[in-house]
Amino acid sequence: MLIELRIQNFAIIDQLELHFDYGLITFTGETGAGKSILIDAVETILGGRAESTMVRSGAETATIEAVFKISPQMHSDILLILQTENLLDDQEFLTLSREIRVTGRNVARVNGHSVSATLLREIGEHLIDVHGQSEHLSLLRVSQHLGLLDNYAGVEHLLRPYQSTYHRLIEVRKELAELRQTELDAARRTDVLSYQINEIETARLKVDEEHSLKDERNRLANAEGLALQTQEAIYALDEGTPETPAVTDLFARVVHALTNLARLDPSQTSLLELAQIMSENLNDLSSNLRSYQESIEFNPKRLNQVEERLNMIFNLKRKYGESIKEILSFAENARQDLERISHVGERIKELEKEEVELLSRLSVEGQALSRYRHEQANKLSQALESELDDLQMSKTQFKVAFQVRPDSAGVSLDNEERVAFDSTGLEQVEFLIAPNPGEGFKPLVKIASGGETSRLMMALKNVLAKADQVPTLIFDEIDQGIGGRVGRVVGIKLWSLSQHHQVLCVTHLPQLAAFGSMHFRVEKQLLDGRTLTRVAQLDGENRILELAQMLGGASDGTIQSAREIMQAARDISVS
Repeated sequence: MLIELRIQNFAIIDQLELHFDYGLITFTGETGAGKSILIDAVETILGGRAESTMVRSGAETATIEAVFKISPQMHSDILLILQTENLLDDQEFLTLSREIRVTGRNVARVNGHSVSATLLREIGEHLIDVHGQSEHLSLLRVSQHLGLLDNYAGVEHLLRPYQSTYHRLIEVRKELAELRQTELDAARRTDVLSYQINEIETARLKVDEEHSLKDERNRLANAEGLALQTQEAIYALDEGTPETPAVTDLFARVVHALTNLARLDPSQTSLLELAQIMSENLNDLSSNLRSYQESIEFNPKRLNQVEERLNMIFNLKRKYGESIKEILSFAENARQDLERISHVGERIKELEKEEVELLSRLSVEGQALSRYRHEQANKLSQALESELDDLQMSKTQFKVAFQVRPDSAGVSLDNEERVAFDSTGLEQVEFLIAPNPGEGFKPLVKIASGGETSRLMMALKNVLAKADQVPTLIFDEIDQGIGGRVGRVVGIKLWSLSQHHQVLCVTHLPQLAAFGSMHFRVEKQLLDGRTLTRVAQLDGENRILELAQMLGGASDGTIQSAREIMQAARDISVS
């Protein structure tokens, strides 16, 4: 539940800190005082749109922060998201914050970590359900009706196996479509694959040959220069001239001199040994140079062969991959594709058989799901009509309409009719209402007035209370379009709802406000020429005076009426 809300520089709120408890929490105040701004702030913290115009005039940044206590019922859903995103700091409390800047940039945080607005919305959906004046739950969105029915009915035990079968059928149909297209293209595709495989296999590629070929090409192309440099090195080492003796001859004199030196001074034997090693190295160098000289090949024909081989490898790389390894991998994949094509007919038959079996299973599971929904829809209608009777809509009838759509590729029903299906089942659902006897049922969105929709929403929320897992519900002016007498009944309903949820309600009706376990007054003040919103918690006589003001102004009569309203609310709360 929401336990703390801090707002700074948001719209006409300069600074505000509120603390909440369990139960029904009511907000009252004159129109324009800023009650809806509080709701806007909460919706913003839940990932709603954040615009620079929300920043209070003269400020650079608006900040909103909310602290939630995580209930055991919602632990698994919230903890899974937080653990997946590495946002889990505390398993009992959760902090959401939003920073909006006049520059247009805004920052969303969860437990101090920056997140996207999308993730903030995903988390917010598990924390608070906000019902504004125009939205009234999901009653006006037909696409949400099936979800509302399923929440009431508890269809998970039937929906889960149905969806498992459905997803497997979708996979089978996708593979079938691909294989049938493959079968149509089989002849052309077979020729292409066979050509590609043959071209690569004929080349007899080796993974490392390109590097060695490039080295060989370098040697063949530069054979004359290599021979010249090698001969010059051999000449300097072994041949020399009378003017420039060979290096080996000169170093032989060095060895001879050091031999005599070591004989006279044995302590310098190490110098002689070093010289002997160097002399042996010079001989090895000379021998290696002569061997290399013999290996140098002046072979234009071989150079052409190497060039052709490298050019072939280049062309294969251009077609099939950036390296020989990728070319060979392409060939292997092509062989597998060719093998698959050769057996595509067998696989199609297997999948067609599985498709028939899955459609049959989906029919059984889908019809069982539909029957259960129909049973529960009748119970939902009865429960709602009972609630509406309390809300002075006793003549109103409610019905859940089910509709199937014919589809030759769909599921076959027991009557052999084939109907369309999706991941939710075999039928589309819409709520219908008949507020006036004899007028017949019509879509809710087309005929329900604001007051009727408010009461329908209230009735539905009471019916769905136990199934709804969202811990905090916020109702913005739920009393729109209804009077004081019905307002008292709505107050009772909200109080009942607060036994399962934390409920925050913005209201203009004292009969409703009296049921709040916490009561806040929202008002505008003018301070130093600036309009500010102030929120104060009311208790005792201050609360009585607020209710009296809501009844038309504080007087002995309205104060007495306020006391009676409060007492009546207390009597119901403790009964």
